[in-house]
Amino acid sequence: MIAISYLAMAPYSTSDNGHNHHDIVSMAEDNEDLSTLYAAIQAADLVDVLKGDGPFTVFAPTNEAFNALPEGTLEYLLMPENRDELVSILTYHVVAGEVMSGDLSDGMKAETVEGSEVTISINNYGVKVNEASVVAADVEASNGVIHVIDAVILPPEEESGY
Repeated sequence: MIAISYLAMAPYSTSDNGHNHHDIVSMAEDNEDLSTLYAAIQAADLVDVLKGDGPFTVFAPTNEAFNALPEGTLEYLLMPENRDELVSILTYHVVAGEVMSGDLSDGMKAETVEGSEVTISINNYGVKVNEASVVAADVEASNGVIHVIDAVILPPEEESGY
C-alpha cells in the first residue's frame, strides 16, 4: 500500500525536468487512489477553493480510507442535503500554509481550515495525523503539498456532530 500510493503520486513530484506541475485538485483527479476524495471535493463544491493560490497542506485519504468508513456513510455524505457535514470533514483535512514532513514534530498540533486541530505523532513506525498513518509524504503541488493518509479523520464530535 505504501509503495503503491507513493508510486502513484510520483509523477507529480516537483523536479526541474519540465514535468507539468498540477494543483492539489488536479492531482487528486489524476490519481486513481484519490478518486473518492476528488468526488467528495466536487460534491462539497470545494474545487475552486482548493485550486486557489494557497498554499494548502492537504491530508488526502485514499479510496481505501473512504471505503473503511461505516457502511452507507460515504453515500450519505455525498448527498447534496449533507453538503455542510461533508465540507466540515473535508476542511478538517486541510491546513492553511505549506507544511512539509521536515516541519513536523511529535505532539505538534495544527489548526485546520475547519477550525479544529489535528495532532501529529511521530515514532519509529512513521507519522500519524490523529489516528491516520501518512503513507506518502511531501507530494508537492503548485499550490501546496499533499500527504496521503490511510484513514478519513473526523473533526471532534462537539464541533461536527460526529
